[in-house]
Parts: sequence; structure tokens; C-alpha cells
Amino acid sequence: MTALDHFAAQKLRDLEARQLRRRLIESARTDGIYVARNGRRLISFSCNDYLNLSHHPKVKEAAIGALERYGAGAGASRLVTGNHPLFAALESRLTSLKQTDAACVFGSGYLANAGIIPALVGKDDLVLIDELAHACLWAGARLARANVLAFRHNDMAHAAALLAEFRPQHANAIIATDGVFSMDGDLAPLPALATLARRHDAWLLVDDAHGLGVIGDGRGSRFAHDELPEVPLQMGTLSKAVGGYGGYLCASRTVTDLIENRARSFVYSTGLPPATVAAATAALDIIADDHDLVAKPLRNARRFTAAAGLPEAQSAIVPVVLRTAERALAASRRLEDEDFLVVAIRPPTVPEGTARLRLAFTAAHADADIDRLAELVHDRVLA
Repeated sequence: MTALDHFAAQKLRDLEARQLRRRLIESARTDGIYVARNGRRLISFSCNDYLNLSHHPKVKEAAIGALERYGAGAGASRLVTGNHPLFAALESRLTSLKQTDAACVFGSGYLANAGIIPALVGKDDLVLIDELAHACLWAGARLARANVLAFRHNDMAHAAALLAEFRPQHANAIIATDGVFSMDGDLAPLPALATLARRHDAWLLVDDAHGLGVIGDGRGSRFAHDELPEVPLQMGTLSKAVGGYGGYLCASRTVTDLIENRARSFVYSTGLPPATVAAATAALDIIADDHDLVAKPLRNARRFTAAAGLPEAQSAIVPVVLRTAERALAASRRLEDEDFLVVAIRPPTVPEGTARLRLAFTAAHADADIDRLAELVHDRVLA
């Protein structure tokens, strides 16, 4: 073995000893609900395809048509020759849904946040970020080389105190948060954050990866509150409820023009394939028009939490916190024995001592399956 192999092997042994090593498991999703995995057919509650649109006939038809007309790939970055005609329709649909002037589509949600934040702030600036914000928000903040300060999760008093102390020392400031937190399923208090942003001349950036298509009548987390907060930077992904792949920023035209010129992950990445863009546009059309469909994931999550005796779900995501990796893995195996796929989530994805089952509910989950899963979680996992 080389020195590199020895290094890697030691790191893997350490992960194994702490029950934190991960392995790729082939998982064939055939209809948006069932997964073929380890030779078994399981009902999945671990997929972010909240509206099951990855298998919707209209979405697949749009992808096939684009593939046949424009080919398999974009061929270059969007600023060179990769800006094929389908991007305009997708960005127009996003701006309509999010009620903004413009949109900019990236290769993924991670690439979006890795590019947006460094394009707007630098070493003389401040990024105030929720401690439980997604890893890509943290990556973007650190790439910006700004002063990055974390506020306690959804703690507005702590955020206000940090802004009062540190904002005067910096030229510009971003407040960054998830709209729906990916591991806990709770919502950020966006009206309060928007008020803080106005008071301290900061720009509010909201990652709506798990809100679009699920809450706020499908428009996302900004639209899920009693008042409509000012969110100048609405970022998200096309890989969850939209059912495909890609990321986006919805903002003013001036801001998106700047992003297209300065965000390195946009400038230096090949554009999304035509089939992917066409599929996303078709999916967003469904989200905008089918109000009953977009209400179902939250309805199903709340059916589960009521039956399992858990706090009422705020989104399609329900955590069952079991503290240790060992308990989470054992619970996942127990549910798999009952034909349910509920993957254990362990550090560093979640903080130490908060390993959990993360349940994701979709529009197509049957009431009977939800009720049986709730009974198992209540009687065998939480008992």
C-alpha cells in the first residue's frame, strides 16, 4: 500500500469504529415510491422527490423531446455556447413562481450557493448564518473569505445581538438561512429575519431547496408565513420537489446579471443538459397549476406525526432523533425488515448526539402505509 492508501485506510477504520462509515447502495427507483435495494422492494420514505415528478409522464415526455431536438449535453458553459434556448423558459417559470424580476439557473444547488455568496461579499464583509444551515451555504460563506458568524438555530435574539456588535465593522452583510431545514423540517422565521436585515442593511439569502413545491402553495418558504417577507436572494434547487437536477437564484435583474458575470461556479461550469432543463420547466408548470398535488406532502407528514405522537410537521420532513448512530442504524434496519426504507442520518450531516431517522413524505404515499409506519415508529422505535 502507498502512503496515501495507508492514510485512507486509517480514516476508514476510524469511521467504521464510530459507526459513521457510509457505503453506496444501488437503489433503483421505479415509480417514485418503491425502491429496489439489496434484493428487496421497499417503500421509500427517504427520497426528496416530494411530488413524485421525476416519474411524471409530462416531465419525462418533455425531457425526451428536448433530448431528441437538442442532444444530450449543453456542450459548453452558458456564457460560451451552452445557453441553449430552453433556459429562457425555465428562468421565466421560476421568476413567475417566486415573484421576482429574474432568475439564474446553475448546475446544482451546491454550485449555486458556492457561487452566489462569494460573488456578493468578500474579505471586508460579514456573513451571518444559521448554525444548522445546509453545508452548501457554509461552503459559499467560507469561499467568500468573509467574516462568518453563526447564530443559534432560529434564535432571533442571538442574530440581532451579533448584527448589533459586528455589522458596523463590515462594508456589506448577508444573512443566510435555509427556508426549510433539511434535517429537522422546521421553518426559518423569515419575517423576523427580513426585519433584522432591513434594520442592519443586510441582504437576506434563503435556501429554499425543501420548500419549493411543498409549502406556501408550492411557491416555497417565503410564501408560507402570515406576511410576505422581503427576500432579495431566493435560492433553491431543481432536484427535490421539481424531480430533476440543477439550482437557481431568483432576484432582481441587476443582481442576476452580476451573478452571471462573477459567480465562478456559473461562469466555469457547463450548462445543464437540455433534457434536464425541459423536465424542470414541465415540473414547475405542474407545481404552479396543481394546488391539490402540492398540498399532499405536508398533509401526509402531518398524518404521520399525529399518528406517531410527534410534534406537528411543518414541512414534508419529519425527524425522529435517536441520539446515537448505533440506535439510528438499528432503527433503520428494523424498519427495513418491515419493508420500509428510512435511512439513518449520522454526524457530520447532523450534530453529534443527534443521529436520527429522517422521514420524507411525498404526494403519492398511501394513507395505509403512512399509518403502518407511524405505528412501527411509535411502538418499536420510540418505545
